[in-house]
Amino acid sequence: MQWLNQFSLVMRSSMTSLREKVEDPERMLHQLLIDMEEELDRVRGSVAEAVADEIQLRKRTAREQSDSQQWMQRAEEAMKRGDESAAKSALAQKLAAQQRAERFGDDHQRQKSEVEKLQHSVIDLEDKIRQAKQKKTLLTARITRAASSQKINQTLDRTHSKSAFAQFNRLEEKVDREEAMSEAWDRLDGKDPDAAELARQFEKQEREGKLNEELERLKSATSN
Repeated sequence: MQWLNQFSLVMRSSMTSLREKVEDPERMLHQLLIDMEEELDRVRGSVAEAVADEIQLRKRTAREQSDSQQWMQRAEEAMKRGDESAAKSALAQKLAAQQRAERFGDDHQRQKSEVEKLQHSVIDLEDKIRQAKQKKTLLTARITRAASSQKINQTLDRTHSKSAFAQFNRLEEKVDREEAMSEAWDRLDGKDPDAAELARQFEKQEREGKLNEELERLKSATSN
């Protein structure tokens, strides 16, 4: 009964009702395939949501990159007019958009990686269901023979605590755990107000330094 160990019985109500299904092996296997197809549909729905998130992050990254380029053009135009103040303000907006683009870009790459993992899981599930359909006739005969020799009860005991899609559940738990750990680190990072304030001061100084560098480069470019 190795196949039943891989595609474990989906416990619907009680052992009694399950034994009633075993009396009609073909009906039982048909129901198992229906359960697996339904689970696959739910998994596909989760993948679709993950893909939608990945698409949104990709579009947001592109939008911020476009904004950064537009602000750079405005800074150049302002400098050509001799309006250094407007050029500096435009450069500040350009740097801010560039930083947002980098953050969204990192998020997009992480989401893209998660989507690829989920898509591979779906392919694995689809392959297992195809194998189950191919083995249905053979398994019907095997279950009938097992029932005649009272092996069904032993099989039920072995598979009582298993799920037909245990591998996918473990993947979901791993993803949930990684997300929870990420959130926990984010919270821990914000527990030290003095360190946070010091970090903000350094970030401000770094932004001002980058802004002045951009301004000087713009001056040099427009003066030629």
